[in-house]
Amino acid sequence: MDSVHGFMVFVQVAETRSFVGAGRQLGISASAVGKSVARLENRLKVRLFHRSTRSMTLTAEGQLFLERSRRILDEIEAAERDLSLADASPRGRLRISLPLASSLMLPALGAFMQAYPDIELDLDFSDRLVDVIEEGFDAVIRTGPPTDSRLSARRLGSFRSIPVASPDYLARYGTPQIPADLAIHRCLHYRFPNTGKLEPWDLDGTGHDTEPRLPISMICNNMETRTAFALQGLGIAYLPEFAVRDALAEGRLHVVLAAYARRRGVFHILWPASPHPLPKIRALVDFLSARVFPETASATSATPDQTQARSSAAMRRSSRGPR
Repeated sequence: MDSVHGFMVFVQVAETRSFVGAGRQLGISASAVGKSVARLENRLKVRLFHRSTRSMTLTAEGQLFLERSRRILDEIEAAERDLSLADASPRGRLRISLPLASSLMLPALGAFMQAYPDIELDLDFSDRLVDVIEEGFDAVIRTGPPTDSRLSARRLGSFRSIPVASPDYLARYGTPQIPADLAIHRCLHYRFPNTGKLEPWDLDGTGHDTEPRLPISMICNNMETRTAFALQGLGIAYLPEFAVRDALAEGRLHVVLAAYARRRGVFHILWPASPHPLPKIRALVDFLSARVFPETASATSATPDQTQARSSAAMRRSSRGPR
């Protein structure tokens, strides 16, 4: 900042050709102006002005430095202007990591694009555990409790996972009545990309000691494949309820073992912790909080206490009106 101030003083002296005149424009004394120019010349190890009792003119080096200094100050002014505009209106590229189970988010993200046409969405779909800060993401949407103290978080809402099968499959193989009946059924499994382990089917009555070894008819790492195979009558799949809501309503899939389904997942949106989140991030968080699970969305931050206080205050400020 001292260098920037030195540039400003130098440019003002060059334009007024006077320490007194420059000081008057800058609101400082002529002595302070002279000392600032002297420090700048000492640092650069060149003379910027020819001085006499009657005149002050730029040296050749001073003329070259004046052109560069004006460009530097113009860039700083432009940067300040851009940031001021950004604070008034969310804009720019917004890089988001989302789980492969994307169907729940897509309608809300589409509406977000319409509401904020100056924001460019860069969506990365993956079930791997990304490093939000190291990989340069502006925000990430994930299930499970937030654990990274570098991130702020907001709860979007919860969902239930349920076993489902097509009417055709159930007509051919029968409907399981208790979790143990799954041992003689065709089961469609999900493998976690980070651990390589299969997703457990948390069902009451299948505790660790009594849980039957579920048959494996197919393993994949996405939700769409399991949904498609279940619709084709190829087996029973354990899926988030929101992913099969339409198929259930239309009768193309049926819930089995509904009384035993106990797992509830929670979606959070996370972003790099900051006392002043960028307007585009504030807009995204507020928008998704209101649209994805409107009946259960919470504005309570789920980060550690020191991050939570900053995040909650910033997000409260951001929700007071349009930006």
